[in-house]
Amino acid sequence: MSTPTIRPYNASDRAELLTLARRAGESAPSESLWGHEPSELDVYLTPYLDDEPESAFVAEADGKLVGYLVGSLGTGKVKSEDDRMTAAIAQYRLFLIPSVVRFLLRAAVDSMRNRGRSAGELDDPRWPAHLHINVAPEARGTGAAGELVAAFVDHARESGCPGIYLQTLVENERATRFFTRHGFEPHGDAPRVPGMRYRGKPVHQLTMVRSL
Repeated sequence: MSTPTIRPYNASDRAELLTLARRAGESAPSESLWGHEPSELDVYLTPYLDDEPESAFVAEADGKLVGYLVGSLGTGKVKSEDDRMTAAIAQYRLFLIPSVVRFLLRAAVDSMRNRGRSAGELDDPRWPAHLHINVAPEARGTGAAGELVAAFVDHARESGCPGIYLQTLVENERATRFFTRHGFEPHGDAPRVPGMRYRGKPVHQLTMVRSL
């Protein structure tokens, strides 16, 4: 594979990017959340493409997409995660899907066990921007992920944004090392992610921040 190049997302990338998203997270602890791919994409990918496409970037090699980063500068263009989740539940009637119902019930129990420590988006004016990144297995180790992050950092800085946050999992040590190398630091608690399991065990949210 040739060295990936990074460029801004454009609407003609959409179909290929959605296909890429379905395989880019393979083997990661966050590969699947509640086991219903269309609704997961409508929470963590398509709203960014629809509402803030100028904050999305893609990695391309040999004429195909091998990675992407979507994000928001925190200006309100992209709705909150809770609002996106509520819309997905209604649109896909997720309460009628047994596997999703089990996830939601488990999430409710986990939330009670968090004892006041909240898992979810960070609301702090020091770091208003956030991002989601995914790279295909064949592009890992090529520098594509780092260049995607650099493109978003430049975009945020040029927009006058004071800082960026992201959320990964404590259990995803590979991702934590990567983000640390690119200037992000752990911030706050690491509560259990409601409902989510990896290899049958609970996982914990890790918020990381980078000031610009």
